[in-house]
Amino acid sequence: MTPHTTVSIHPYFKPHEGRLAEFIAGMPAFIERTRSEEAVLFYDFTVCDGIVFCREAYVGGEGALRHLDNVGDLLGEALKIAELVRLEVHGSATELDKMREALKDLPVQWFVLECGLEK
Repeated sequence: MTPHTTVSIHPYFKPHEGRLAEFIAGMPAFIERTRSEEAVLFYDFTVCDGIVFCREAYVGGEGALRHLDNVGDLLGEALKIAELVRLEVHGSATELDKMREALKDLPVQWFVLECGLEK
């Protein structure tokens, strides 16, 4: 794994009024579904002031797209009780280009890697 092959997705959700607890209750289903993915590097949720952030990264654009396919139905249900207020995708230009067509209808902010530390 290097910065040039890692893609991270940064979705921020704002659950509708009174629905935060319901949104949080649905998080374990996402985690269980993601657990078996070979390309997942990390996947977790954090909450601050009523905004839910999913911190996630994958090996390559293909791995990220497979994840989105894997949790698509869960995401559809989550978006019935929450608004996607921000969506960032971070990675190398090569890996992001693999995702642009599939995500063209979403309000993605594309962050292109310029340099990074490899260990």
